[in-house]
Amino acid sequence: MKNHLITALILLFVFAGCNRNVDIEPEKEKPYVPSERVAGRVAVAYVTYYGTQIPDPSVITHINYAFAELYVVDNVYQGFKLQGNQARFENVVNLKQNYPDLKILLSFSHTVSNSDNKQGGGFSAMSKTEEGRKAFAEDCLEFIHEWNIDGIDIDWEFPGLSWSGHACDPAADVQNHVLLMKQLRETLGSEYLLTYAGYIMDKRAISTGYRYIDIAAVDPYVDFVNLMTYDMDEKPNHHSALRSASAYWDCQRAVNAYIAAGVATEKIVLGIPFYGRRSFSKSPTSVSYKNILKLDKTIYKIDNWDGGASVPYVTTIADNSFYCGYDNSESIAIKGAWALNLGMKGLMYWEYDSDDASGTLRKAIWEAVMKK
Repeated sequence: MKNHLITALILLFVFAGCNRNVDIEPEKEKPYVPSERVAGRVAVAYVTYYGTQIPDPSVITHINYAFAELYVVDNVYQGFKLQGNQARFENVVNLKQNYPDLKILLSFSHTVSNSDNKQGGGFSAMSKTEEGRKAFAEDCLEFIHEWNIDGIDIDWEFPGLSWSGHACDPAADVQNHVLLMKQLRETLGSEYLLTYAGYIMDKRAISTGYRYIDIAAVDPYVDFVNLMTYDMDEKPNHHSALRSASAYWDCQRAVNAYIAAGVATEKIVLGIPFYGRRSFSKSPTSVSYKNILKLDKTIYKIDNWDGGASVPYVTTIADNSFYCGYDNSESIAIKGAWALNLGMKGLMYWEYDSDDASGTLRKAIWEAVMKK
């Protein structure tokens, strides 16, 4: 009995020693492999001049480089320039060397940011005359040839309305926007892409004329529309709900407005925000997705889910109040499936640098768009 006990103790000691020498490697995370691209579908990324990241073309079909701005003096169009450092634009364009199928468009803003420029009438002034529209379109074509890019994206937000101090003329802007897009199509021809950032509803009559975009009139001239289905409300409502009766507007109503205007669903690209909207006036007005993930978990709960709206939201733990609504991988998958089921062209997002370091949202965009 004594010998058996000694033997058992010796074996236990040996096994314990062996176990101490065994290095158990943690299971490695599998590298992400993008799904195969589906012809005709788009994953459109807005990449800003003030961003710092070089976008990953393996999960993008189109890059809209934001922005270029108009130079207008005494209501006369003089030309345009890129906003920010040209080297940033060059680095983005150079991606086409290794990804020749990547499409790059130059996006034009209604805003002015360059120190050598000032608001001199912008889109509203430039589009008032045939000479101005032709000169702008010809400058666009020359720029496309110079940089070997693929098209132009117009972000006039919005005709007949001034949200940021830019000039507007409700009596003429909406119709002149149509004439501008017509001129761009005639000048660019069918070889180059022409798109625009679309508001969530059709043109609206006001006492002095119209505001927003004449969806039906513009449609024949564009390849597709990047529908800005975000900033549709502020807290305590969702700003990017798929469906929400309490919000000012939602994705479903926005898409229905375009369909009602006669736009084919295969020309509609649904917009996804890479940020949460808190307010349009009180700081912080918005919070990027990467910073939402960094919110203090003892103060904020970030993984709330609204099943009716199909989007997540953040609450303040102390009083369970609504902090901001946003989008995550789950809501992107749901919106993508909904869009594809309607026959839509794909998804767009603003903006690339607001994603987290792992590229969670841009990968979710790609997988939602390319799902078979």
